[in-house]
Amino acid sequence: MGIWILNGNVAESGQDRLAMKHLLVENGKIAAIRDASEGLPDIGSHETIDAKGKLVSAGFIDMHVHLREPGFEYKETIATGTRSAARGGFTTIACMPNTRPVIDTPDTVKYVLNKAESEGIVRVLPYGCITKNELGRELTDFAALKEAGAIGFTDDGVGVQSAQMMKDAMARAASLGLPIVAHCEDNTLVEGAAVTEGAFARKHGLKGIPNESEAIHVGRDILLAEATGVHYHVCHVSAEQSVRLIRHGKQFGVKVTAEVCPHHLLLSDEDIPGPDDANWKMNPPLRTPKDVEACIAGLEDGTIDIIVTDHAPHSPEEKARGMQMAPFGIVGFETAFPLLYTKFVRTGRWTLSFLLERMTSKPAELFGLPWGRLEEGRDADLTIVDLDTEKTVDPDAFLSKGRNTPFAGWKLYGWPVLTMVAGKVVWSE
Repeated sequence: MGIWILNGNVAESGQDRLAMKHLLVENGKIAAIRDASEGLPDIGSHETIDAKGKLVSAGFIDMHVHLREPGFEYKETIATGTRSAARGGFTTIACMPNTRPVIDTPDTVKYVLNKAESEGIVRVLPYGCITKNELGRELTDFAALKEAGAIGFTDDGVGVQSAQMMKDAMARAASLGLPIVAHCEDNTLVEGAAVTEGAFARKHGLKGIPNESEAIHVGRDILLAEATGVHYHVCHVSAEQSVRLIRHGKQFGVKVTAEVCPHHLLLSDEDIPGPDDANWKMNPPLRTPKDVEACIAGLEDGTIDIIVTDHAPHSPEEKARGMQMAPFGIVGFETAFPLLYTKFVRTGRWTLSFLLERMTSKPAELFGLPWGRLEEGRDADLTIVDLDTEKTVDPDAFLSKGRNTPFAGWKLYGWPVLTMVAGKVVWSE
């Protein structure tokens, strides 16, 4: 027995037109897509879900998240993190390895996969570390990590400081056909800093993190990627100089791709209310309005390929330490689509299909994943979204353990109401 999803609106590729469709889900797959103008299908013994004119999309894919397990279960677990992701419409998420222990051995990769299988409700894809313990001193066993299930290699949370170490890592990853996913940060420029160099830092007498701390590694690594032929993917781009360098690299045929987070598209350092609220502290930090516009333009012209959340939960006690002492990071699963839909699609700057592609089909294409498209024969990873009801962001209602968001109180449209993974409803409002 299958499920008919009736009366759902589907975004037409490349435009903002919605077409009403009926979709049949059977055996975990999209078995049929029918135009609603043809009338109701023969339901037979199938169950039905009436989408009532809401958006039906391929499930969202997030290639940069922190699930915190193993080691930091007080911040988040694979169980709570995947439920938060499902509520945000995500059906596939890729988790970063800066756990404790870090994901630098096959056993740790398998631990995450087994935990996701037993306790998670969306698909979890783990990255393996580039270097052992993320210390930048010795490469991990890339082949063993790949065999265990790692989808790429990153030391996210810290930049690989040695150019030779990064070049060796790229050569090894290229030989295995997997990407290097880089947190770009020169440590000599950031020590003791919590916010970007800019108006907020000057006003409050804080040391600032300069744009060059990110861009220096981006430029270095693009040259190394050109030399090694690896797929080089830049994490959470935030600086205008980084966008410029990535654009230049692409123009010269380097296999460089990039991602950006909603907060770097919507907020600048000028929005931070004060030095005591660490819900505005993330790494990379909120940059200047010029950088925000550069990131938006980079996404629009294809320099930046996809949108990720960098979902990074922390405990309220940790975030209460103030801007200087609190850890970096904010949660993102449950607000990502509503934020971007409200601020860019409803205002007419982007089409709905533009936003959806950068959260579905494009991340799938970049990382060679078989999901992210609403097509017959594909896995039934689906998200149903209410585009018309306004709701207020309430951190106390999050399914994530994390409440650390700068978007509390924002009134938004575009809230997911049902998420399906491989034909199974994993979350429904």
